[in-house]
Amino acid sequence: MARRMPPRRNKSRDGARRGKKKVSPLTIAKVDFVDYKDTDMLRKFVSERAKLKTRQNTGNNEKQQREVARAVKNAREMALIPYTNRVTTQRRERRSDDRSARADGPPPRPTAPPPGSGDEATTEELEAAE
Repeated sequence: MARRMPPRRNKSRDGARRGKKKVSPLTIAKVDFVDYKDTDMLRKFVSERAKLKTRQNTGNNEKQQREVARAVKNAREMALIPYTNRVTTQRRERRSDDRSARADGPPPRPTAPPPGSGDEATTEELEAAE
């Protein structure tokens, strides 16, 4: 019976360094109480789309993150910071006409003149001719 060998591990993966843990802006500023009226500080914890940033992105510990979340919610309720930020995207320029029609779409309809435009004989004219 053959011995099973443990799976080999990739050395680059095991020896990979982890990044340095971020330090919270609250720790740097030595803030004991997160105030909902301090909008400049709270904006550091809100993304450009007005979402709360994660603990990994900000460096907050669990308690700080809870306090920041509560303060941001209170500040939004008091209309000190917006619930959403409007993000506008640039529209792309129209493509040039060298592109052919879409292959997956329906074929273009033939354009026929509207009824009664004079090009076709009407039923009344056909009956009168008989």
